[in-house]
Amino acid sequence: MSMKIVVIGGSGLIGSKVVRNLRAQGHQAVAASPKSGVNTLTGEGLAEVLERASVVVDVSNSPSFEEVAVMRFFTTSTQNLLTYEAAAGVGHHVALSIVGTHRFPQNAYFRAKIAQEKLIKESSIPYSIVQATQFFEFVTSIADAGMVAGKVHAPPVFMQPIAAEDVAMAVSTVAVGAPRNGTLEIAGPDLFRMGDLIRMDLSARSDPREVIDDPGAGYYGAIPGERTLVADEGAWLGTMHFEEWLSAAAVRS
Repeated sequence: MSMKIVVIGGSGLIGSKVVRNLRAQGHQAVAASPKSGVNTLTGEGLAEVLERASVVVDVSNSPSFEEVAVMRFFTTSTQNLLTYEAAAGVGHHVALSIVGTHRFPQNAYFRAKIAQEKLIKESSIPYSIVQATQFFEFVTSIADAGMVAGKVHAPPVFMQPIAAEDVAMAVSTVAVGAPRNGTLEIAGPDLFRMGDLIRMDLSARSDPREVIDDPGAGYYGAIPGERTLVADEGAWLGTMHFEEWLSAAAVRS
């Protein structure tokens, strides 16, 4: 049965792929973002876009990672979405979050995602939360964030990154299924130490920066535990391997 599914953040990295997947399955997937006149922070356009929607998929992201701004984005936008969804009779709210949120409250972004998840769980709307590990596409940004005096400092912790394509496939599958009223963890098929992962990424890009394995290094402002960023046993695993993705990225570039 074809459904109207509104994808908040539908023009972004994950959202555009989710929209493509859902349309390929015959659903009316609507890409909603400020570009299309839908602003979840102000509520602009929400009533109109949610009319007759069965499912809302929220893969939007804060434009700022600053502590106050990121908390405001996820709490305000989520509360607005849930309010308008209730009025429109939406039957399933799907949100993309991060593996390890509750294990890493020292990180401002993770705290904001915790707050977002809490609002969703306390809402009257049936929901599914998909928690993903870090995307392959963001490894270079992680390296940039760890720069100290011209070198990349990486904490010696494990990561289990996942391809954006696999994230979109998991989110799309959850969106057309029954609400879980719970959380699904998704991750890539392989474990890496963060420093090794960054070295592979930089090498593939002919980036000469040196990577230092530094137990005192933070991850976006806080020091994670060895397995904070790794999915628990039983997680849904993507099929794309990082080396395979790097090779394909090199061809595309």
